[in-house]
Amino acid sequence: MKGKVPKDFKALDMTPYDGTADPSHHLSNFRSRMYLTDASDASRCKTFPTTLTKMAIKWFDSLPVRPITSLDNLTKKFLARFSIQNDKTKHAPSLLGIKQGDRKSLRSYMKRFNKACLDIQNLPTEAAIMGLINSLREGPFSHSISKKHPTSLNKVQERAEKYINMEENS
Repeated sequence: MKGKVPKDFKALDMTPYDGTADPSHHLSNFRSRMYLTDASDASRCKTFPTTLTKMAIKWFDSLPVRPITSLDNLTKKFLARFSIQNDKTKHAPSLLGIKQGDRKSLRSYMKRFNKACLDIQNLPTEAAIMGLINSLREGPFSHSISKKHPTSLNKVQERAEKYINMEENS
């Protein structure tokens, strides 16, 4: 198997990396799946580009062949190139940009808001709750939640679910 792409590499079943997502996550996913194939370092190097697409594969194709001596060497170059995309750290105030539009459902707003919360490391619960309250449009849920502030995100979600059901049933 040395120097060849493992026959079962299709079992990797990974979303191709296009250069816009978290490169560390992609590498972790790749390594985990390659570990299962018990492939050599050379095979891993040859398999790695099959998990790339769009600008990531263009980057790979532009690499000089000789400087790539190992998967470790390749992944360092990969992270050096694509970690730049991740340096845009998000903080709690960015939640204020997630507004519930006049014609947007509470469900779609909560989905976008929850996704935005996941992008913020070490997000204080209070900051998340305040961001959510301040970004709701006027309506039954915003009135209810501003009168009695919830103490956890779980409580917010439970209360939102009641209003989502009311909104969808009316």
